[in-house]
Amino acid sequence: MASTIRSDRLLVSAEIANTIDEEAQLEWGFNIFALIEAAGRCCAEVFAKAFPKFFQNQNKPRVTIVAGTGNNGVDAMVMLRYWILAGLAEPSSSALVLNRLPKDGESSPRSELIKSLRKMKVRILIWDGDLGEAVGRASDDVLAHSDIIVDGIAGTGTKGALNGAALEMAQAVNTHRAKTRAACGQNPARQIFVVSVDIPSGNSDSWEPEMPIIEADLTLAIEPLKACMYTPAARPYAGIILPVTGIFPQKIISRYDGTELLDWEEMRERIPTIRPDAYKNERGTVELWAGSPGFTGAALIAARGAQAAGAGLVCLMADDDIHPILASRSAGIMVFPAGKPGTAGFGECGRPADAILLGPGWGVKPERTLVLERSLLLEKKGTPLILDADAIELAHDKSFNGNVILTPHPGEFSKFSGVGKEKLLCCPTPILLKYARDRKAVILFKGHVLIIVAPDGRVGVVDGMTPALATGGSGDLLAGFCAAIAARMVQKCRPFDAYTCAAAAASLLIASGSSRGLRTRFCDPLELAGRAADLAGQAWLRTNHLNLQKEDNSHER
Repeated sequence: MASTIRSDRLLVSAEIANTIDEEAQLEWGFNIFALIEAAGRCCAEVFAKAFPKFFQNQNKPRVTIVAGTGNNGVDAMVMLRYWILAGLAEPSSSALVLNRLPKDGESSPRSELIKSLRKMKVRILIWDGDLGEAVGRASDDVLAHSDIIVDGIAGTGTKGALNGAALEMAQAVNTHRAKTRAACGQNPARQIFVVSVDIPSGNSDSWEPEMPIIEADLTLAIEPLKACMYTPAARPYAGIILPVTGIFPQKIISRYDGTELLDWEEMRERIPTIRPDAYKNERGTVELWAGSPGFTGAALIAARGAQAAGAGLVCLMADDDIHPILASRSAGIMVFPAGKPGTAGFGECGRPADAILLGPGWGVKPERTLVLERSLLLEKKGTPLILDADAIELAHDKSFNGNVILTPHPGEFSKFSGVGKEKLLCCPTPILLKYARDRKAVILFKGHVLIIVAPDGRVGVVDGMTPALATGGSGDLLAGFCAAIAARMVQKCRPFDAYTCAAAAASLLIASGSSRGLRTRFCDPLELAGRAADLAGQAWLRTNHLNLQKEDNSHER
């Protein structure tokens, strides 16, 4: 099936990646030598551009290539050859560690690259022992004294766990990387920097957490990007992920479908901007049922999130015993007492809600189900409904009508579905898709990688890896973002696209936590809300900014 996803945003399985490689060779005349040369050179250039510090000192970096028999190892050899030819590395301080030499008379890209590097006087070693017997062995000693280790041990064709020499080499790389971090503390200049080509060796579509895997500082991800790197369990091992493009014709990649890699720059364009003469109702009304004794902060943070993402009106329905607390801190939020269970209706703020959010800090008291049931009637008629935290547990046996967004973290979804948390983190997409289709709801799976799945089969990933967001309240903030974006979307067009809404909200959260000034320190979720308001305003108030810029220019003239 042809993809509607941009080629540089497409995540595919190893099987599809191999099919693209074969098609480029058989139908487009890209022989294996050409593909490997292009991939290796592009990887070398991308790394040198992103990390010039390694090549700016008078002493060139000590580079060691650790290569298996697959194409990733040959790509790594091309990288070293390119760096030497470009004067970025010296043969005398470079080395190539192989799991084995080519067979006599073999003619292949691997054998030709080994010949080139040998002619350049690069030291070539055969892996000569496991860690238990490696004291004083040459290949292990070279690894220990490297500045950069390029991992080309195994690639996407890996089946099962690494074994034999490949396992020993991967363990050695990880051991030496860890030793320099323990010995050098926070001084990165003295630490071994591990660079994986395409994917960290050991990773694959079938990888599980108990399987050995390279711990990379950087992965040079060759197009098309591999989905297996972005599963929550595997993602930390890839380190920084830098896409490497320009190897395959884009017409080949666009023929295949897969998961969409999302970010704020992309998603903000899919949400309509706000007109300069917009009235608050045109920006959407969010009705929020949240909070309980001891959890008033969750309600307040979710409401602030809705404000930050652009809701025109936020109406918070609070239990009578916490109403005075929230009302005293509400600012522009309208806070209403929920009254006795089942007595308060929707639309208490004077107009029907454009989106409803249930759950942050809400608790699971039996009377909450009355509110849930009434909100489901509105969802059936087309009102977006966001279910977060406790509301997800209350809705564990419900099915929906395509207007619901569930926002669980792994523990909540495990409880909701009965699927073990470890399995979810290792292979979440097919499990999430099944529940999305069965329940007719979009699922926004939270964590250091955020995954969005829709009943129609769309899957998106937002690459998080933002430690600042590992704090109580960031999930409440995200739920508020979802509600605000949903409310404005239904004002502009129907039917409501819950996938786009959830993807935009998730992207906004990650962009907020990754922004300058916040990504390197700890902060309050309300501070994140402030940064999100800046980003959302810059994106969706652009018409206003353009008009102001025109006025400024005319005054200057």
